[in-house]
Amino acid sequence: MRRFTVRIISRRKIREACELHAEWDASLTGWYRIVKAAKWDNFPGVRQTLNNADSVGTCVVFNIGHNRCRLVSYINYRARIVYILHILSHVAYDKDGWKHDCNCD
Repeated sequence: MRRFTVRIISRRKIREACELHAEWDASLTGWYRIVKAAKWDNFPGVRQTLNNADSVGTCVVFNIGHNRCRLVSYINYRARIVYILHILSHVAYDKDGWKHDCNCD
């Protein structure tokens, strides 16, 4: 089976988060590069690449920049698409408003 790069939807959310929090820029850019080149078939594959990932409901949550922000995503492994649902500060993440998107509320 031929492997293609991961498609990330949407990079705009990363740009918007970086506009609000410039200190996240390097960490989110690094995350983007790693994920774009990933060859994940399942969540254990994600953990092998990025051990800061957690499976929460139907989502994968990445701890970015030494716990400065959380990137909440849905990954379609078969189609090789990562959907960025939210990029939140640790404080906003703890408010749990994002959980309805992950079927865990």
